[in-house]
Amino acid sequence: MTIKAESLPYLSAEFLDSLAISTSAVVDEIERQIIGQRRGEVWCAPKAVVLPGDDRYIMATLAVATEPRVLATKSLVVNPRNSGRGLATLNSLVTLLDAETGLPLALVDGNWVTSKRTAGLSAVAARRLARADSACVAFIGCGVQARAHLEVLADLFPLQEIRAFARSKASGEALCRMAETRGLTAVASDTAKAAVEPADIVVTTVTLIPEPAPFLDARWLQTGAFATMTDLALPWVPESMAIFDRIVIDDLAQEAQMSKPMVRPELVAGDLTGLVGGDVPGRQGARERIAFVFRGMAVGDLAIAGLAFARAKAIGALDA
Repeated sequence: MTIKAESLPYLSAEFLDSLAISTSAVVDEIERQIIGQRRGEVWCAPKAVVLPGDDRYIMATLAVATEPRVLATKSLVVNPRNSGRGLATLNSLVTLLDAETGLPLALVDGNWVTSKRTAGLSAVAARRLARADSACVAFIGCGVQARAHLEVLADLFPLQEIRAFARSKASGEALCRMAETRGLTAVASDTAKAAVEPADIVVTTVTLIPEPAPFLDARWLQTGAFATMTDLALPWVPESMAIFDRIVIDDLAQEAQMSKPMVRPELVAGDLTGLVGGDVPGRQGARERIAFVFRGMAVGDLAIAGLAFARAKAIGALDA
C-alpha cells in the first residue's frame, strides 16, 4: 500500500476505541515484540527527553519492527499549563513509516497509544509478579492511566474492590464510578495509607510535573502485595523500597543511560525483557512483596501502534 502525504490517515482515539482491541491482544502483542527484540527482529532506541526548565516535559521514542514492518516514533509533550487552556496535560502523536521504504503509513493518536501501552506493560509484569487471586487494587492517582489500568487488571484478575486516592476529588469519583459499572466495590480513601494497606495490587500514576515529594511508604504494603509504579517511583519514600523482596524495572539498557536511577541499582533483580524471556523468575511465593518500576519502553509504543494499524488494515479502513 502506498499512501500519499496529502491522504495520510489519522487514527483518532474514537476510531481506535472502535477497534475493540482486547486486553489479551494488547498484552500478547507487547510480549511478542519484547521477544522479537531479544531475537534481533525488533530494534529500539532509549527514550530521548528534553526539559526546557519551564515545567514542560518533552519526550520521544523510536522503535522498528519486522512484523508488522513498521517504524514507530512517538513525540510527547507534558505541560501543566495546558489545564488553564482547557487542554489535556499530556499530548502526543505516533508516526508510522514503512520500515523498509521509509514511506509514511499513518498518524496515530499518541494519547491513546500511551494509555494502552502503559497499562499493557503493567499487565505484562502483573501476570508474572502479582498473586493470581488478587482481589483488591489501590489506585494512587486516578486519571487517564488509572482508568486504563483498571480496565486491564479487571480483565486479568478476580477483582472485587478498588480503593482510590487522588488529589482531585472529581477524578477519584470518576474512577470509582467506572469500577462500579464493572460490578466492583469502590472506596474513596481519605489517605494514601488507607488505600494501600489492604490492597493486593497497588497502581501509582502520580503526575511527575511538578516533581512530587515522596509520600508513599512501601512498608504500608501487606505481605504478598504487588506494586506497579508508572511514575518512576518518585512518590515512594526511597528508604522504604528495600522492603520489597524483588524489584523489576522495564529496561536495564535504557536505565543505564539515565542520569538518575529510578531505584537503587542494587535493589533491581532484572528487567521486563528478562522476565518475559524467563531469565528473571516470576513470583516465587504468596508472601513476596514485588514492585515493577518503569519509565516506559519504545517497544510498547511500537506494539500498540503497530497492532492498531494492522487491525485497521484488516477491516479495510486504510485501503488507498
